[in-house]
Amino acid sequence: MTSWITICDTCKRDDWAARGFGQTDGERLATLIEPLAAAAGLATRRVSCTMGCERACNVIVQGAGKIGYSIGTFEPGPEAAEAIVGFAALHADSETGQVPYRTWPQGVKGHFVSRQLPLPGALPEAERG
Repeated sequence: MTSWITICDTCKRDDWAARGFGQTDGERLATLIEPLAAAAGLATRRVSCTMGCERACNVIVQGAGKIGYSIGTFEPGPEAAEAIVGFAALHADSETGQVPYRTWPQGVKGHFVSRQLPLPGALPEAERG
Protein backbone atom coordinates (compact mmCIF):
# COMPACT_ATOMS: atom_id res chain seq x y z
CA MET A 1 0.00 0.00 0.00
CA THR A 2 1.30 3.43 -0.89
CA SER A 3 2.40 5.80 1.82
CA TRP A 4 2.19 9.53 1.28
CA ILE A 5 4.65 12.21 2.30
CA THR A 6 2.85 15.51 2.72
CA ILE A 7 5.30 18.40 2.72
CA CYS A 8 4.51 21.87 4.05
CA ASP A 9 5.83 24.16 1.33
CA THR A 10 5.31 27.37 3.31
CA CYS A 11 7.60 26.38 6.21
CA LYS A 12 10.28 28.93 6.99
CA ARG A 13 12.92 28.39 9.66
CA ASP A 14 13.53 31.34 12.02
CA ASP A 15 16.58 32.58 10.10
CA TRP A 16 14.99 32.26 6.65
CA ALA A 17 14.87 35.99 5.85
CA ALA A 18 18.47 36.53 6.95
CA ARG A 19 19.67 33.74 4.67
CA GLY A 20 18.08 35.43 1.66
CA PHE A 21 16.70 32.38 -0.11
CA GLY A 22 14.07 32.95 -2.80
CA GLN A 23 12.34 29.69 -1.94
CA THR A 24 10.86 28.84 1.43
CA ASP A 25 12.62 26.15 3.44
CA GLY A 26 9.60 23.92 2.86
CA GLU A 27 9.91 24.34 -0.92
CA ARG A 28 13.59 23.49 -0.74
CA LEU A 29 12.87 20.35 1.32
CA ALA A 30 10.04 19.31 -1.03
CA THR A 31 12.34 19.64 -4.04
CA LEU A 32 14.79 17.25 -2.37
CA ILE A 33 12.17 14.76 -1.15
CA GLU A 34 10.11 14.42 -4.34
CA PRO A 35 12.63 12.63 -6.62
CA LEU A 36 13.76 10.32 -3.81
CA ALA A 37 10.16 9.44 -2.97
CA ALA A 38 9.28 8.80 -6.60
CA ALA A 39 12.25 6.44 -6.94
CA ALA A 40 11.06 4.60 -3.81
CA GLY A 41 7.46 4.28 -5.09
CA LEU A 42 6.08 6.74 -2.55
CA ALA A 43 3.54 9.46 -3.24
CA THR A 44 4.13 13.10 -2.33
CA ARG A 45 2.08 16.23 -2.17
CA ARG A 46 2.78 19.79 -1.19
CA VAL A 47 0.39 21.72 1.03
CA SER A 48 0.45 25.28 2.27
CA CYS A 49 0.71 25.11 6.06
CA THR A 50 0.41 22.15 8.38
CA MET A 51 0.17 24.56 11.35
CA GLY A 52 3.50 23.52 12.83
CA CYS A 53 5.35 26.75 12.14
CA GLU A 54 7.38 26.59 15.35
CA ARG A 55 8.84 23.29 14.11
CA ALA A 56 9.62 24.14 10.49
CA CYS A 57 10.25 22.16 8.27
CA ASN A 58 7.27 19.81 8.67
CA VAL A 59 6.13 16.68 6.88
CA ILE A 60 3.40 14.13 7.48
CA VAL A 61 3.81 10.44 6.63
CA GLN A 62 0.51 8.60 6.25
CA GLY A 63 -1.29 5.82 4.43
CA ALA A 64 -4.86 4.59 4.22
CA GLY A 65 -5.81 2.62 7.33
CA LYS A 66 -2.40 3.19 8.92
CA ILE A 67 -1.01 5.19 11.78
CA GLY A 68 0.30 8.51 10.48
CA TYR A 69 3.15 10.63 11.81
CA SER A 70 3.88 14.36 11.88
CA ILE A 71 7.59 15.06 11.95
CA GLY A 72 9.36 18.39 11.91
CA THR A 73 12.26 20.66 12.82
CA PHE A 74 14.32 19.65 9.79
CA GLU A 75 17.08 21.51 8.01
CA PRO A 76 16.07 21.51 4.32
CA GLY A 77 19.03 19.42 3.15
CA PRO A 78 19.79 16.09 1.49
CA GLU A 79 20.31 14.24 4.79
CA ALA A 80 16.85 15.17 6.04
CA ALA A 81 15.24 14.28 2.72
CA GLU A 82 16.92 10.86 2.68
CA ALA A 83 15.89 10.13 6.28
CA ILE A 84 12.28 11.19 5.69
CA VAL A 85 11.97 9.06 2.57
CA GLY A 86 13.68 6.16 4.33
CA PHE A 87 11.17 6.31 7.16
CA ALA A 88 8.25 6.64 4.72
CA ALA A 89 9.46 3.54 2.85
CA LEU A 90 9.45 1.58 6.13
CA HIS A 91 5.97 2.97 6.85
CA ALA A 92 4.80 1.77 3.42
CA ASP A 93 6.12 -1.73 4.13
CA SER A 94 4.30 -1.90 7.48
CA GLU A 95 0.75 -3.24 7.53
CA THR A 96 -0.23 -0.89 10.36
CA GLY A 97 2.15 2.00 9.77
CA GLN A 98 4.09 1.23 12.93
CA VAL A 99 7.83 1.15 12.36
CA PRO A 100 10.10 -0.33 15.03
CA TYR A 101 12.33 2.37 16.55
CA ARG A 102 15.46 0.32 15.95
CA THR A 103 14.86 0.56 12.18
CA TRP A 104 14.24 4.32 12.02
CA PRO A 105 16.78 6.25 9.98
CA GLN A 106 18.97 8.27 12.35
CA GLY A 107 17.92 11.51 10.65
CA VAL A 108 14.30 11.26 11.84
CA LYS A 109 15.02 10.37 15.46
CA GLY A 110 14.07 13.28 17.70
CA HIS A 111 11.90 14.88 15.01
CA PHE A 112 8.53 13.26 15.77
CA VAL A 113 5.77 15.67 16.74
CA SER A 114 2.65 13.52 16.85
CA ARG A 115 1.08 10.25 15.82
CA GLN A 116 -2.38 10.10 14.27
CA LEU A 117 -4.37 6.91 14.64
CA PRO A 118 -6.49 5.72 11.73
CA LEU A 119 -10.21 6.30 11.95
CA PRO A 120 -12.18 3.48 13.63
CA GLY A 121 -12.92 0.74 11.15
CA ALA A 122 -9.87 1.64 9.07
CA LEU A 123 -7.46 -0.56 11.04
CA PRO A 124 -6.44 -3.94 9.62
CA GLU A 125 -8.50 -6.81 11.10
CA ALA A 126 -5.56 -8.01 13.22
CA GLU A 127 -5.37 -4.63 15.01
CA ARG A 128 -9.07 -4.28 15.88
CA GLY A 129 -9.98 -4.83 19.54
